[in-house]
Amino acid sequence: VHRSRHRGLPLRAVRLIPQPRCDCPRIRTLRAPRMTARRRYWLMKSEPDTFSIDDLERVRTEPWNGVRNYQARNYMRDGMKVGDGVLFYHSNTAVPGIVGLATIAAEAYPDPTQFDPKSDYYDAKSTREDPRWLLVDVAFERKLSRTIALDEIKARAEELGEDFALTRRGNRLSVLPVSAAQWKLLLAME
Repeated sequence: VHRSRHRGLPLRAVRLIPQPRCDCPRIRTLRAPRMTARRRYWLMKSEPDTFSIDDLERVRTEPWNGVRNYQARNYMRDGMKVGDGVLFYHSNTAVPGIVGLATIAAEAYPDPTQFDPKSDYYDAKSTREDPRWLLVDVAFERKLSRTIALDEIKARAEELGEDFALTRRGNRLSVLPVSAAQWKLLLAME
């Protein structure tokens, strides 16, 4: 079974008839999530009033639209691959923290909100021929048994290391890389 995406439409599972090797970049074999050196990990922030882990659980897969920071866009464009792990983080709430797990379900493609003048994320300088902003599809995996609060995470900052962007002063990116060791430590806090 392969998953395919065409022109930003939702993912659909399709069974392919065995054929000679296909070099099409839009078709990828999905593998079960594993803790390997090849699988990458990310922390993605969302305000629960806008889109929460409960919303993701309800819809199962959602385009991660509205990212308007070049570094975050570059992480999605250049780093994220189908099957990568995601720590779903609620920000701008009474107790900010990690509330669930998700998986990258589709690699980066143009964010359609940049072309819609009625959208809060409209970008008049972006064109369909040369889009500035991309998104990935994120699939629900599970809610955590409890919120791993930012204060708890900060208390373990030394163990997480200097390169853990969430605890670095002044970092406000909504998409952050997480190492495999950081991923394991954070999940062990659940």
